[in-house]
Amino acid sequence: MDPTLLTSAAYWAAPADVSFATSGSSGAPKQVVISKAALLTSAAAVNTHLGVTADACWGLALPLNHVGGFGVAARAYAAGCRLVHFGKRWDARLFQGWLVQDRVSHTSLVPTQVHDLVAAGLACPASLVAIVVGGGQLDAATGQAARALGWPVLASYGMTEAASQIATQSPAALRDLYQPAPIPLLPIWQARTAADGLLQISGPALFAGYVSEGKFAPRAGEWHLTSDRVLLEGRNLTPLGRADSLVKILGELVDPEAIERELVVLSGGGITLGSFAVVPIPDERAGFILIPFFPITADLPAIERTLAAYHSQALGYRRLGRPVMLEDFPRGDLGKPRRAQLAAQFPRP
Repeated sequence: MDPTLLTSAAYWAAPADVSFATSGSSGAPKQVVISKAALLTSAAAVNTHLGVTADACWGLALPLNHVGGFGVAARAYAAGCRLVHFGKRWDARLFQGWLVQDRVSHTSLVPTQVHDLVAAGLACPASLVAIVVGGGQLDAATGQAARALGWPVLASYGMTEAASQIATQSPAALRDLYQPAPIPLLPIWQARTAADGLLQISGPALFAGYVSEGKFAPRAGEWHLTSDRVLLEGRNLTPLGRADSLVKILGELVDPEAIERELVVLSGGGITLGSFAVVPIPDERAGFILIPFFPITADLPAIERTLAAYHSQALGYRRLGRPVMLEDFPRGDLGKPRRAQLAAQFPRP
């Protein structure tokens, strides 16, 4: 789709809903159907939260077939401000130059993109006011390094079913040391947790329903039960990972994503979240074994130091197998590791 189409009043006035594909990570792939009214409600809430006005410029550097990219275009329309499209294969230096050339004030990125800006040592252009980081957690070390270079990174938490963001850090947080959580809920959302710690959300930007195998199933009820575990403290949210990522090893419940976060902290900045994955591999004796996968370009000494530090204090059922280094590390459109494809590449004897 041409992004300029989304700046047209005629597009938003047309009655058709918008659908986005899910990854199928917790079941069969399906389409999430969202009304344009819900998308604009979300866009207006984000604009208000970030202080976006008609003088701003939203920069689109994410794909439109994901709600994160589509939401950027919706925000530009809702604010009546400029929308500019990066429109190139991702490159941190080209991105920096584009921000300067088009005087971008607001944008959304995924953690991998922020990591690339930091790794290249690039300074933030003066025009940029806020970067909403979504599509995964930006770890504290990378976020703090980005802030040191002037990049105004703000952690967010959202999902397709919510038409983009549910919780986003305030621009006032830029005065403090970057931390990935807690993240304040946007005013349009109500949140609570079920008995098992799963997040439930309710609000005017909630999706309309799902399409699976060609059939539309409307959303049931005012509240939507997600597959995400969170900690809620008042209106502050801390993501804890997906419930369907948990596995049993030697009879103990283990969260591979929590182990990834531990490794990032232990690495002291040598490893970044989203640059690797800890993947459970079925095992006849233990139920599963945990294997860390890295791209072959990763810093092997940093990996070895980090794994040694981890194993010095890890309980037996949380120990990791030897790391697998891949020349072709599979990722999705937003840079997230494709865990099922990684598991399929595990070398079996």
